[in-house]
Amino acid sequence: MGIATEAGPTQATVGATEGSGVPTILLVEATSETERSLIAQWARENGLEPSQVLPLHAPALTRPLAEADGATVVTAARVAWLPKERNGVRRVRWADLASFTDPRRPPARLHARIARREPDRAPVVVAEPATVSDLRARHNGAGSGDGDLARFVAGQATLALERAERALVGDRYKVPKHIVEMIEDTTSFRHEVTALAERLELPEAEVAAKARTDLQTLVASMSPMAVDLLTGALRPLHARAWDVQVDTAGLERLRELNRRDALVFLPSHRSYADPLLLADVLAEHDFPRNHVLGGENLRFWPVGPVAKRAGVVFIRRSFGDDEIYKLAVREYFGFLLSKRFNLEWYMEGGRSRTGKLRSPKFGLLANVAEAVERDRVSDVHLVPVSITYDQLREVAAMAAEQAGAAKKGEGLAWLARYAKAQLSQIGTAQVRFAEPISLRAALASSPDRRLALQKAAFEVAVGINRVTPITATALVTLALLGVRDRALTLGQVRRVLAPVRDYVLERGLPHGEVPPGGDRHGGDRPGGDRLDTDAGVRGVLAALAASNVVTTYAGGEEPVHAIERGQHLVAAFYRNSAIHHFVDRALAELVLLSPPDERWDEAFALRDLLKFEFFFPDRDTYRARLTAELERLDPGWEEADDGRAILARAPFLMAHRVLRSFVDAQLVVAERLAARVPRNAIVEKEFLDECGGVGQQMLLQGRLHGPESLSRELFASALRLAGNLDLVDPGREELALRRADLASRLRAVVGRVITIDELDAASRREVVGVAP
Repeated sequence: MGIATEAGPTQATVGATEGSGVPTILLVEATSETERSLIAQWARENGLEPSQVLPLHAPALTRPLAEADGATVVTAARVAWLPKERNGVRRVRWADLASFTDPRRPPARLHARIARREPDRAPVVVAEPATVSDLRARHNGAGSGDGDLARFVAGQATLALERAERALVGDRYKVPKHIVEMIEDTTSFRHEVTALAERLELPEAEVAAKARTDLQTLVASMSPMAVDLLTGALRPLHARAWDVQVDTAGLERLRELNRRDALVFLPSHRSYADPLLLADVLAEHDFPRNHVLGGENLRFWPVGPVAKRAGVVFIRRSFGDDEIYKLAVREYFGFLLSKRFNLEWYMEGGRSRTGKLRSPKFGLLANVAEAVERDRVSDVHLVPVSITYDQLREVAAMAAEQAGAAKKGEGLAWLARYAKAQLSQIGTAQVRFAEPISLRAALASSPDRRLALQKAAFEVAVGINRVTPITATALVTLALLGVRDRALTLGQVRRVLAPVRDYVLERGLPHGEVPPGGDRHGGDRPGGDRLDTDAGVRGVLAALAASNVVTTYAGGEEPVHAIERGQHLVAAFYRNSAIHHFVDRALAELVLLSPPDERWDEAFALRDLLKFEFFFPDRDTYRARLTAELERLDPGWEEADDGRAILARAPFLMAHRVLRSFVDAQLVVAERLAARVPRNAIVEKEFLDECGGVGQQMLLQGRLHGPESLSRELFASALRLAGNLDLVDPGREELALRRADLASRLRAVVGRVITIDELDAASRREVVGVAP
């Protein structure tokens, strides 16, 4: 029962003990006479004549192991019942449950019939052999202390059989078993319970019982049948909606890494379909199924009970001061990672309502860090994953929430509506993997553990952004949102996009679709082939029109296209998935509008204003990146007094397209703060409601660029910025002056963005009535 290999022993391996005089103990996991007969037949065919045949049950092993010579070989065998093969695939389907049985674990009364009629469904799997002396040594070194050797050997035999069975059915069915018992069996867990009981001044038995209950609540049993059933039931939620393109080259690199260390997949979160789509991608490439951490809101019947058996770990959003629950989480994570079971969760804490990444939360990462710090694992690698969609049907609901509508709760009726909406295709979904991050190296980078974890979470977000592709949908919505409520002809859309796509190509930014070979850049041009022709751009506009995001007027000389009334937040969602690639360019444009001797002061002031919206690097890297953008605009920018002239000559301008909605939202928040009596406390919900109302008035007055600024999430982010500047909590009259100063600064920034908008309109000839 070795731990180094994934497969069971070959005939040569088993035969090595035959005739050598070395006694062999065969542990048999069987529930019927048929299973015992199949295992006995396997032993005869392989020339194995065990000195003892014992049930794989700890009490039956105690005496034989105690009396056995150290050279005695121990192995184990069981029958691995398989589902019927359909189209070359063996998976449990809902139709298989008509007889109320699990094809992977049929009842004993059916064993003989299946073995007789369908012998291919009843192969015998065998554990890698180990000597008794080796098992004793491993038992002593596994932190089991004075624990029962027989129980340890039984557990090891079960794990070895699971590995042997995976060699037969594939890594996607790698499932842990008896986790609670195995965790409780370790000396480290018992010491933790004892120490915690002393700290909390509670009886040790009470703490142990509570920890066991919490573990049982957390542990995902992940049965292969549940994996198959949940996958089959939920596949319609995404299989028909998107053509999925996968970075297979990145996935293969992860497979090699996973042979040594556990992985923690940390994807972007834009859709309910994210974990379903990623699970299918991993299964199709025979990757072990992740243990996915999910919120209690998705635990509703019947999805919850099946999901818990298919690898979903339902975990509290907040642990509070529950030290026993924290202990259970730490021990569970440590166990899974030490066995190289991979984890997956969504660091943003929820789906992005704006289309761009939200600030990462790193609380759960601390539990993973403990496993590294305590040397339970050699290392854990964090895997940034970008999941990007051409379109999402749920965006309209999220946009409504941004405008103040209440979030609708999940349940069976919600699931049925969601499934119905997903029956027709709406484009492509792309899954890309950034370079993994060594958590051990991240922890070693700083003596401050909290700071090290913050930096690691930041690097995950940067990695996701780095590989997120610039989709055709993102570019088209970028063009249409940048002209406020004006409509563009097809030719005007293409003229806006042409220099932007040249810029994307020049910088080597990710774009297009990932072909089956795993290339990170599809096609020769940004946006793939779709934006290279009139027909392709027309197709993207038509797809957006079919989703009511774009409206097309065809009653004049030629069709013109604009964002549909009330759909600006939806369009901004698609645009925002790519704008991080253009932030440096947009900031460089704003910097050029400052006097030469103030440009770097302005650059760092803008960085501070937008630090809650975008992921900026350290000051030196930021300066280098901004310098590169300024040189692209004009190599002599440092000596140029007239920044406007440089911008007027630029092939395209970005500040108004990328930054306007964010600084507009900040301006609304700053002005509402400035209008407040400084001694009055701010209630966040009421304040955000007020910002929504006043923001609508400012939009009608033309003080804001477009409705995409009226986002509750943008207002909340601007309020966090104000809190960071110590402008939210009540104070004296001096607070009113500082609030007014922020509002004045933002009015100046918005003014410079408007200047760039006007320059762009003139150079691009986007003014209605002016011929191109």
